[in-house]
Parts: sequence; C-alpha cells; structure tokens
Amino acid sequence: MDPAGWTFLILAVAIAAFVSGRVPLSIVSIGVALALWATGVLTLGEAFSGFGDPTVLFIASLFVVSESLDATGVTAWLGQQVVTRAGRGRVRLTVVIGAMAALLAAFISINGAVAALLPVVVVVAVRAKIVPSKMLIPLAFAASAGSLLTLTGTPVNIVVSEAAAAAGGREFGFFEFALVGVPLVVLTVAIVAFGGGRLLPERRPEHVADPTDPSEHARALRDSYDVDIDTGVLFSAREGVAEVLVAPRSRLIGRTISAGMTTRDEDLVVLAVHRGADDGPNASRGTGVTGSLTLQAGDAMLVRGPWAALTRYAQSPDVIAVTPPQALQRAVPLGRGAKRALVILGLMVLLLATGAVPPAVAGLVAAGALVLTRTLTIPQTYRSISWTTVILIAGMVPLSSAFIATGAAGRVADVVLGIVGSTSPHLALLVLCVLTMVLGQFISNVATVLIVTPIAVAIAGSLDLSIQPFMMALTVAGAAAFLTPVATPVNLMVLQPGGYRFGDYAKLGLPLMIVYLAVAVLYVPLVWPF
Repeated sequence: MDPAGWTFLILAVAIAAFVSGRVPLSIVSIGVALALWATGVLTLGEAFSGFGDPTVLFIASLFVVSESLDATGVTAWLGQQVVTRAGRGRVRLTVVIGAMAALLAAFISINGAVAALLPVVVVVAVRAKIVPSKMLIPLAFAASAGSLLTLTGTPVNIVVSEAAAAAGGREFGFFEFALVGVPLVVLTVAIVAFGGGRLLPERRPEHVADPTDPSEHARALRDSYDVDIDTGVLFSAREGVAEVLVAPRSRLIGRTISAGMTTRDEDLVVLAVHRGADDGPNASRGTGVTGSLTLQAGDAMLVRGPWAALTRYAQSPDVIAVTPPQALQRAVPLGRGAKRALVILGLMVLLLATGAVPPAVAGLVAAGALVLTRTLTIPQTYRSISWTTVILIAGMVPLSSAFIATGAAGRVADVVLGIVGSTSPHLALLVLCVLTMVLGQFISNVATVLIVTPIAVAIAGSLDLSIQPFMMALTVAGAAAFLTPVATPVNLMVLQPGGYRFGDYAKLGLPLMIVYLAVAVLYVPLVWPF
C-alpha cells in the first residue's frame, strides 16, 4: 500500500477508535503517531513533531495562565459579577458568557478566550446550581464563532485572505469578516442558549470538585461552632479559616486545648473546638466547646491564619482538612496575587493582539512570569496542565502533515472536481464546504483549509468565478468544527472539565453545522458575489 493509502487507513482507524469510546483519547493519539512511523509514512522525527509544535506549547501555557486566574480569585470575582448582573437562569447566563467568549476570541485567539473563561464558567455554573456540562460546550462553540469577527481571530482567516490575493482576488479587510461573523455569532449564541438545555447531557466529572462559596461556608462554620465573628471576616485575601479533624495516631491526642490558643508550628489561632464523638449522655456532636478540651481522634478544630500557613498545617499528618485551604482560597474574590495575574494576562493579551511575538512565545513568557513573580508555584503549574489534551493534540498534528505530504489531499481534490464539473457555483460551493466540514472534525481546521484551498482555486478558475466567495465560505466551513472533541483545541479543553463523552458534541454541533453550511452557501455569495 502506498503512503497515501496508509494515511487514509490510519485516519479511518483513528475515527473508529474515537467514536467507540473504548480506547482512551491519548492512547489513540499516540497510536496515530506510531502508526505513521511504522508504516513509513513519516520519519520518527516527523511522527512525533507535534510534541514540539508551537500550537501545543501555546495550549499548555494557556492552562497555566488559566490556573493563575483561578488560584488568585480572579475567576471567583468574575463569576460573582456575572451571576450578580445576569442572574441564575441558564439561558441568560449562556448568552452573556457566549458574547464574552466571542468578543475575546476575536482579538486574542479562540484558545486564549476559552482558557481565560473556562474556570469562570465553572464557578458561574456552580453558583447558579447548573451542571458545568450545560455551559462548557456552548463556551467553546461561541468562541469558535467569535473567530469570524476579525482577520486575526484565527489563522484560517489569514490563510484564506492571502490565498484570495494570490489567486487574483484581493485580501480581506481586518473587520470585513464581521459581515458574516456577526450574524453567525448571534445565531450560535441563540442556538447554544436555547438548545443547550435539551441537547447537552448532565455530566458530573469525578475529578472536579464543586467550587466552595466562601460566604456560605463561613455561615456554616459560624453556625456549627457558634463563633462570634462576622461572616465576611472569616475569609479575606490574606487570611482564612480551616476546619480540621484530629487524625488517628496524631501527636495532638491527649493535649488540652481551648479557643484562643495558637498551634505550635504554624502559629495559627484556634477559634473553636468541638467533640467529634459522643462522650457521655450530655455530649452533642457539632456543639462548640467553650472551655478546654482534651483532644482525641476525630475531634474538630477551627483554626485561622495566613493562607500559606493554613495550607502547611492542613498537610500535616496530625490533622485531616475537612475542606482543603487551597479550595477555599481560590474561592475568595481577588485574593493574593490577583493583581499580578491580571497584569501578566493583560501583557499576554497585548502581545497576542499586536502580533509582536508568536502566540507560543507570548504564552510561555506569561507562564514563566507567573512562576517568577510567585503567583504560582512550580507544582501548581504542572498540575494545572491537562496532559490528556496536550498529548491528544500533539499526536494528531502529524496526521494533518501526512495528509498533504503523501498526496492524499490531491486524491480528494480529483474526486471533488469530478463531482462538481462545470455545474452551478452554488453546488460547487456546497461540495467544498461539506468536504471542509467533514475533514475538519478530525484534523485541524488550518490543515483542512490548506487542503481544500487549492481545490477551491481550481474550481473558481475553471468556472471563471470570483475567488472571494469561495475563500470566505471556506472560512465559515472551517469554523464549523463542532461534531467531535478532537475537531479543535477548545473542544478538547472543555472535554475533561465538563465530563463529556465523544458523542456529546454532535447533539448540539449538528444543528449548528447545518446553520453554518446554509450561511456559507446561501448568504456568503450575497455579500461577496460570484
């Protein structure tokens, strides 16, 4: 079998594995890279070139930037503002978040917009008592629509603009894409807002804990321990409160303690204690003790102090934290390090918007600055990266290269030209857009458009038509990557936080794709005539 044939076979097997859901996505991705090497389609270096691809590095750095916003309470503050202004209704919240994602994606990239807003959406969903799976796919789809608002919204826009000029047409203006982008953003937000409730599943990912609301948690502690402190005082940017249990075989067992004392190592103030198990007929679990108490395993203590000291104390083998201090700290709006995180984010956005440096450089510089300014620790940065997403993208990148290098793309072009012939331009546009949408579900939209662009140029030339509507239609079709989680990096970014399965995307994505296809074939030629 020749290299092109192997490429088609590997793509088909990968699609079957993705759809089955029985093989982990990262294993499928690594398998694709290995298969391309084993069949001789690519060299070993080419097969694993995705792990050094700038896009992959950019995605990894965006996870770190997103963690900084979450860990410092920026997302908690944004979530609070969204809920306060938009209420708790799913439809209204989806419209507000979709509009934010589209606007942000138009200027800093789809990936950057979703990375910045993903933790915000999770916080908003939990506070509004909505499962995140009802809102995360709409976030990704709205960001994809927003990429059609400006020339720099996605690399695809730049590719088609330059291709149009090279084919004898003209380059598109910076905001010219908005002529089709604005209607699509409106339609996309409307569909995900009103259709998401019925077409999206209720998934609860096991690895994601619900964000804790500090005000509610403070009220619960005050009521449980009868602590005479205002709710708002318990949690601040610098200090917090942790509830810990005395662990079995703890060194604290047998010690006498009372409210007002301090811990030996971290100098935390003990606000209250109570017995963890019945100790006689008059004892009551959950009732604070006003006098002294000789500690035993299972007793509870309420301690207060700086967040770093609370974290160290909660990790001690002598106690077990009821709620990790880190989870409480990140729920405090605009906590420690928030200003630094916002400044670094602003500088990254500026670099991305101006194009002063490549996106991967902007992301890596931002991630490094967050560590150097001690906004994040090294362990935090490693934990924040979704390695499944990184491996999945890195393994699939070489497949796009192989599709072009082996001539597989040329074979597809021959088939399309045979179907279209010299028939109507709308039919030609329909076939090209369907081809782009199908390919775009499994390889990157940039690679897909690069494959289809020469086909479109050849068809426009043979039919003696303007190249502009063909290039703009390809942009619209390329953005309609909604059926699978591997279609775009942002689809993958919401996969784990939403607890989605492979087939969940198609339920909402298919109606959207039909809308995008209609816009590309019917509306685009009205604005950019043949």
